[in-house]
Amino acid sequence: MEIEIIGSKAEEYAAKFTTPTDELLREIENFTMQRPHANMLSGPVQGKLLEMIGAMTKPGRVLEVGTFMGYSALCLAKGLAPKGELHTLELRKEDADISANYFSKSLYRNQIILHVGNALDIIPTLNETWDLVFIDADKVNYINYYELTLPRLKKGGFILADNVLYHGEVLEENIKGKNAKAIHGFNEHIKKDDRVQQVMMTVRDGLMLIQKK
Repeated sequence: MEIEIIGSKAEEYAAKFTTPTDELLREIENFTMQRPHANMLSGPVQGKLLEMIGAMTKPGRVLEVGTFMGYSALCLAKGLAPKGELHTLELRKEDADISANYFSKSLYRNQIILHVGNALDIIPTLNETWDLVFIDADKVNYINYYELTLPRLKKGGFILADNVLYHGEVLEENIKGKNAKAIHGFNEHIKKDDRVQQVMMTVRDGLMLIQKK
């Protein structure tokens, strides 16, 4: 059963006092709202948070696992170092094509590299040291994505994991559904990992900020 974690009034209030997104992000948001799985979009409050985390860390190399419509990639790209690159991975070609179109309209089009295919296959082929990683793809592979990227994350670098509250389903006494179970398992995995420190934030559907020691 889905639980409303953050009340709609609180979310509206947060949005009201958050700096508005730019025209291109609003275009993506309006387009996505007319499509299936619109709830997968990061949205303006989380998007601005991603942008500001990027601005604070000025990453040279960013990896995003799960592109969807390209919204979060564009938010993260705003914080890139001047010669930085963002690699984003998308399994579905249709979504990748839509994202590529939006990227082409962006100031960061030459800094965003879009990979289409299975992230589990692609990540090991990327010969990079990551400053920042954003995981927002299929939930059953969160631990796999984490374990693939952590060794290539620089010391002091950050991993952000989205949907760590999974619609409130992880709060149930008896967690049901493979995605909720997978997310709870991921949260437990991070909690026990002494290679990192982390904070879980109750933003939108839950966002975990993990720092490599």
